[in-house]
Amino acid sequence: MTRSKERLQALLKRQFERSISQAEKDELSEYILDPMYAQELLAQLPDLLSIELTDQDLNERQKENVLSYIFNYGQKRKATTYPNRLWPRLIAAASIVVVASIGFYFYNTSRKTEQQSVYANDVDPGKNGATLTLADGKKILINEVSAGNIALQSGVRISKTADGQIIYEITSNNSGKIEYNTLTTTRGEQTQVRLPDGSLVFLNAASSLKFPTSFAKLKDRSVEISGEGYFEIVKDKAHPFIVRNKKQQVEVIGTHFNVNAYNDEPSVKTTLLEGSIKISTDQNNKVLKPGEQAVNSNEKLTIGEVDVDKAVAWKNSKFVFDDENIESVMRKLSRWYNVEVVYQDNVADRTFTGSISRYDKISKILDKITYIEAVHFKVEGRRITVMK
Repeated sequence: MTRSKERLQALLKRQFERSISQAEKDELSEYILDPMYAQELLAQLPDLLSIELTDQDLNERQKENVLSYIFNYGQKRKATTYPNRLWPRLIAAASIVVVASIGFYFYNTSRKTEQQSVYANDVDPGKNGATLTLADGKKILINEVSAGNIALQSGVRISKTADGQIIYEITSNNSGKIEYNTLTTTRGEQTQVRLPDGSLVFLNAASSLKFPTSFAKLKDRSVEISGEGYFEIVKDKAHPFIVRNKKQQVEVIGTHFNVNAYNDEPSVKTTLLEGSIKISTDQNNKVLKPGEQAVNSNEKLTIGEVDVDKAVAWKNSKFVFDDENIESVMRKLSRWYNVEVVYQDNVADRTFTGSISRYDKISKILDKITYIEAVHFKVEGRRITVMK
């Protein structure tokens, strides 16, 4: 029978109700010896005294390790004395420690060994950086230029702030020629750009934004995105702001919203924080209200309310996962930490809930996933293998 937390809870319930069979007792003993269920068992410590587990269920090496673990714990409490009336309770408590240690000791031991392996091959988080491609094809590596002016084209000055933000400023009347720039982040990079109209765009890892150097002579403010971007748009009713990608376009007047349009994701997700936007595809037109998200999957638009903080967590330097598929989690980690992810086993049924800083090393979040969910990782350079 496949082991699960639900099955363990059912067995414990029967044990506590004294309705458990011998076969089920044997099955429950197997759970006790399995370090993966140590935390679940520790939550039920007061009731575990009724489970019969003899030292014959352990091999000699396991007996030595458990006894050593308990003995070391006892040494720390050695100096404490207790009245005689408390001895029965202490004996019961010691029994609890013996039973719990069988699972807890091996759980901690396996976690420490695995954690050391992960930390030995740790990966640093991503950083601010991007490549700016000018209209004439010239490429500027943002991290390699100093703060200040970095380019001048068609009456537009391009500068970089001390914290890495790129700013476009109109300095004179344009020549009339419409020129386009492209801002690109690789895996492990993110950046910010303030467009000529004053709108601010945060660009996530492995993304690109194509935009005109000036909107002055255009009927609308149109840009193209791939990957993920968060937009804070300056209001201009006469010139709607339009964000296009391969599957849809988003039309706004002035608002804050996020577009997730990675090619390796199963759908395009557009999340509105404030204002109003209209999403258009070849077959649908939908208007979003604040707090709603549009999911575009195979040209079908689905609208629903979401936690907007989760959708823009990346922009606020966090990963936030809410019962999210492990494969989806790993896609996000692979972009930010610039790692390759391969799967040794099928983990499609595994999900993860948690929050962690995007500026922690990858070992911290992998260890957290391992701790909460029955998934393990092997890190070799920039290659992560996921297994059950």
